[in-house]
Amino acid sequence: MANLTEQRAARHWRNAIRIAWFLLVVVVIIAGWERGSSQADGSKPHTSVVEIKGEIAAGSDSSAELINAAMRSAFEDEGTQAVVLLINSPGGSPVQAGMINDEIRRLKAKHNKPVYAVVEETCASAAYYIAVASDRIFVDKASIVGSIGVLMDGFGFTGLMDKLGVERRLMTAGENKGFLDPFSPQTERQRVFAQAMLDQIHQQFIAAVKAGRGKRLKETPELFSGLFWTGQQAIDLGLADQFGSVDFVAREVVKAEDLVDYTRRDNVAERLVKRFGASIGEAAVKALQPAPTMR
Repeated sequence: MANLTEQRAARHWRNAIRIAWFLLVVVVIIAGWERGSSQADGSKPHTSVVEIKGEIAAGSDSSAELINAAMRSAFEDEGTQAVVLLINSPGGSPVQAGMINDEIRRLKAKHNKPVYAVVEETCASAAYYIAVASDRIFVDKASIVGSIGVLMDGFGFTGLMDKLGVERRLMTAGENKGFLDPFSPQTERQRVFAQAMLDQIHQQFIAAVKAGRGKRLKETPELFSGLFWTGQQAIDLGLADQFGSVDFVAREVVKAEDLVDYTRRDNVAERLVKRFGASIGEAAVKALQPAPTMR
């Protein structure tokens, strides 16, 4: 009876795994069909759109990997008349932003197609780093634009630890290996070192802005101080060019009203694929484990 019970349990797991694999294949097919159908009319003249929303960071929806892949697809489509970057982001990684900026400039030169940035609510910090690679920047009068600066934040708990009588026991090999540890005091030498790094990245940001905006900038002492401005102020300062939405740009600037979205994002089917993948993995582990028996 124990052997029969064990065989029956194993058979049930095998059937469950087969059904799961079948469903996984179906979902993958649906996902591919949805992705393909969303760009079915891509050969006709159109304005291509790539969204940059939320934090710009590795592993996010606005990572350099996903944004650059979407832009390459948009540029390579014969029907693309121009690429619009639809931006609503407070910023993020200067590394990711720099990679996207470089790719925009490369693709523009290779395909000889214009790129326009359209700002919704926010285009600040790393998001603006990306926007300056475009040919023109369109904003709403109340958009938030700018924040050309770099920061590194953290906390220091050494005073609180002294009051509580807590001793920090940190062992390192290397004089500065514990650099930026919030429970250790920061030396003046370490502070100067960190500030030098921030200043260098800031200068890289400023250079990208000047290269992208050129003579349109109206430089003031506060322009690169990390302040941000409304869309109307940004136009006055040369940080943006004019008011306009994505529909306005497609209709009046590109002269191709049809919009095709090339943004890389997980659709419902792709999310199901990930969930099924995790479920199948768990089921496989259980199937490999011997069924409990009483002897």
